Amino acid sequence: MTRLKIETSVPESHAQAVIETLHAAGAGRVGDYARCSSVWKVTRTWQALPGARPYDGEVGAVQHSEECRIESVCDEAQAAAVLRAVREAHPYEEAVIHFLPLYEP
Repeated sequence: MTRLKIETSVPESHAQAVIETLHAAGAGRVGDYARCSSVWKVTRTWQALPGARPYDGEVGAVQHSEECRIESVCDEAQAAAVLRAVREAHPYEEAVIHFLPLYEP
């Protein structure tokens, strides 16, 4: 069974909703513990290109903003459901959601 680390960043206003969505989709289980996740503040940088509909900022301008990085874990079999759930709860037009395989000897 392959375990995956999930990473995404959201505005602080949406962090709790994304965390709840992750957990409702089955992420965050570590042994006999549930709802495991980490959250910390990061600064993101982006530039919306023509045709984009940015949640924050203006097309063409380089933007910087504080947001929350959320990390959790799930089994590979749960990844598709977790991805769909996070995309639904995420406010960004193009949400960056990473699934990274974990080495567990």
